[in-house]
Amino acid sequence: MIIDSHVHLFPPEVRKDRQAWFQGEPAFEMLYASPKASLVGPEELLAAMDRDGVDRAVVFGFPWCSAERFRRHNDYILEAAQRHPRRLTGLGCFDIHHPGAADEARRCLAAGLAGIGELACYGSGWGADETARLAPIMEVCRTAGLPVLLHSNEPVGHAYPGKTPNTLAELYGLARQFRDNRIVLAHWGGGLLFYHLLRKEAGEVLANVYFDTAASPYLYDTRIWRVAADTAGAHRILLGSDYPLLRPGRYLDEIRRSTLTPEEQAAICGGNATRLFNLYPAVDEHASV
Repeated sequence: MIIDSHVHLFPPEVRKDRQAWFQGEPAFEMLYASPKASLVGPEELLAAMDRDGVDRAVVFGFPWCSAERFRRHNDYILEAAQRHPRRLTGLGCFDIHHPGAADEARRCLAAGLAGIGELACYGSGWGADETARLAPIMEVCRTAGLPVLLHSNEPVGHAYPGKTPNTLAELYGLARQFRDNRIVLAHWGGGLLFYHLLRKEAGEVLANVYFDTAASPYLYDTRIWRVAADTAGAHRILLGSDYPLLRPGRYLDEIRRSTLTPEEQAAICGGNATRLFNLYPAVDEHASV
């Protein structure tokens, strides 16, 4: 079984007229002002999954500032997952700065979503204010025993839409403060995974942290697969395409050409997500992709 753990879906009204949704939503405008930035619904996603041999996708919306918008979008994700229970697993998403963020997390999890994410602060990093606002949301997820997916990115290199000013110290601080939460850091955790090589403390702090591979072909050399598995462990890596930014097949091609063992490939491409998001029956971790 192959599971894509990082996919964005949008309701038809957003796909039909994205410009109508820019007002009051600077992050959405930044990321999707260009018509080249694709917006898809479940039908397009399922077709792409079938083309690339993906069995299941973990899907979510956008961290809208407006409560009306993020509630509607979360309901849309829930409806899509309920229509396709064998193919789609949903997460709840919202702006962490909204005073009703923790209540929305409770509502989403009570309705049957499998976690929270992708939470992002596109106008800032994960500083003290963001960490404080995140705390009640993390407590909701910790109590429920469900994961939280957080946007992260490398703090160096070229600029691109959606690249935030987060630092590795901020990401490490999140992992330390919320070490009882199961956390997924998107986009290889901005490179935080390499600090598993530290002799002291980091192994314990990062014990419940996973790293997804979203946008990897745009960001990293293909050697990242072997290096990441050797550094953080294949059991901490989740295949994530960031579809429709990229099709999952591009990642699967890289994985198949890598020096990852069949067992490592199976863990990254499905086994880890099965355990993290409680997706059963379990994946055969000895089956290659």
